[in-house]
Amino acid sequence: MNTGRGIPEEVIEAVLRQHDIVDTVSKHVHLTKQGKYMKGLCPFHSEKTPSFTVTPDRQIFHCYGCGKGGNAIKFRMELEGLTFPEAVRLMADEAHIPYEAGTGGSAGDSPRNLELEQQLQAHEWTAKLYHFLLKNTEYGKSAMDYLKSRGFSEKAIDTFQIGYAPSRWDTLVQFLEKRSFNLDVMEKGGLLSSKQDGSGYVDRFRDRVMFPLHNRSGKVIAFAGRVLGEGQPKYLNSSESKLFSKSRTLYNLHMAKGEIRKSRQFVLFEGYGDVISAWEAGVHNGVATMGTALTESHAAMMRGLADEVIVCYDGDQAGQAAALKSIPILEDAGFQVRIAMLSEGLDPDDFIRKYGAERFHRQILDGAVSSVKFKLIYLRKNHILLEEDGKVAYIKDALEVIAPLSSPTEREIYLKELSAELQVSFESLKQECNEKRQSMQKNNYAGDNKGKRWNNGRHKTGQASMPELLPAYHVAERRLLAFMLQDDEVARYVGDSLGDQFNIEDHAAIAAYLYAYYAQGKPPDASRFIASLQDERLEQSVIGIAMMELPAEWSTQELDDCIREVKKVPQMKQIRRKKEEMVSAEKAGDFLRAAQIASEIIALERQ
Repeated sequence: MNTGRGIPEEVIEAVLRQHDIVDTVSKHVHLTKQGKYMKGLCPFHSEKTPSFTVTPDRQIFHCYGCGKGGNAIKFRMELEGLTFPEAVRLMADEAHIPYEAGTGGSAGDSPRNLELEQQLQAHEWTAKLYHFLLKNTEYGKSAMDYLKSRGFSEKAIDTFQIGYAPSRWDTLVQFLEKRSFNLDVMEKGGLLSSKQDGSGYVDRFRDRVMFPLHNRSGKVIAFAGRVLGEGQPKYLNSSESKLFSKSRTLYNLHMAKGEIRKSRQFVLFEGYGDVISAWEAGVHNGVATMGTALTESHAAMMRGLADEVIVCYDGDQAGQAAALKSIPILEDAGFQVRIAMLSEGLDPDDFIRKYGAERFHRQILDGAVSSVKFKLIYLRKNHILLEEDGKVAYIKDALEVIAPLSSPTEREIYLKELSAELQVSFESLKQECNEKRQSMQKNNYAGDNKGKRWNNGRHKTGQASMPELLPAYHVAERRLLAFMLQDDEVARYVGDSLGDQFNIEDHAAIAAYLYAYYAQGKPPDASRFIASLQDERLEQSVIGIAMMELPAEWSTQELDDCIREVKKVPQMKQIRRKKEEMVSAEKAGDFLRAAQIASEIIALERQ
């Protein structure tokens, strides 16, 4: 059977069997046992009090802080910024599970999967073609000369499979056509471009040095082409496609992830050349964004692999401004962030070629400063400190950075540095900092994570939070569904007694899916059931329901009580309508009709 996502259901079930939720999560989160649950700090947001819960017997996770939850596949999706098919394929590969997308499905599912398979195969062939043209033909001579002038070694060119796209319009078109690739599919995958008159296709990349871009499994999914000479744009990426999304792709992650896991550290660069030069200099945990600013999706992908990021952007104004923008994104994802300070406005590639690998490690990476220190250095450049007004303005800006720090020791260190730097009294700086902190505390919630919207209003000091009280029928419907998730016999009983008469639309939909799930002969398994759903909202509802505390044994009496509470709702609505009709009849002077309605109300209330 096919899931409707182009993946055979048996593959998804095999992946969930082979990837235990505790083992999967424990690689990224330190879990401690609390009764039948495992708890830890959520990897998806910063928190001080553990609200992230794993339930081994149900094979699901749920965070009470940010609301994320699901099975092992969902965990990898959220952590690494993967789509559902990408996560399943990756986890299938790790467990050596044969993965044949599109097999066992309906004819309607197959073409889309075949397209993706074709595009992946074509990208692999194209990377080999461009690499061959660079190294073995006259076409690639000028590109090879350019690369060698930039300090790229033969080994680096081979390791990163760098290639060259000739200046002709149809080199790749002919290459792919001869191998029977569908050119329309190739255009969708970003390898070709349509002619303006619609008469055919041309190569997307021409006269460019080609850098293959890989997904985290090492499959080529796109290209970045660097123009030779003065053409524009300087860098041209493949267009966005089902294979490639700039906001979910990091250059060199497929080769760097082993070293990143070992060191628990990323070095984040801006460009491909920086990553390659650093790799040759022994920095094997370096990645770069795809010619775009760092995004929250990038940070989420990175979070599962490491705890620290060294941002190593260009030393010019633009590079330092980009580094400053990256800090809140990375810190919100839970990283410790340091910033590499490149002298003389150099980029990392220039620095390595000018000063060598040893100095790059010692001065740039080992000497990277904290995010707070970098912000202060960055702010300092914007003020003329020889003037009193400049000093005052800098102090005001600096205190905006120092005052929010939670550690008194850390605040004191930076204030002392500021005092010595500007020849200003430490005591006056400390007093002004404390006043600013008091003002901030009045304006902000006293939650675990000030400024984090996900946690505002949670864990407030000295104030008990009032749980939302749900109507009795709502609670009854959730309990019925919770019992149904755990026991197919309950599902049959509820189906016979209640069917689809749930009052909440999402609950009725979940019940319908559960009836169908058990009708296929499947055993109770919350994780597998969640995987069968194709609706994000329903998935989150099921996770919340599956986390409910229930007695070890269910009783028919309790089920009947819940069913009666659910069935009451339409009757109560009918009684309210009848009462409104009775009042209207009395106002109209039709007392006979009012008396008849009163009798109907009494009969309904007896029911």
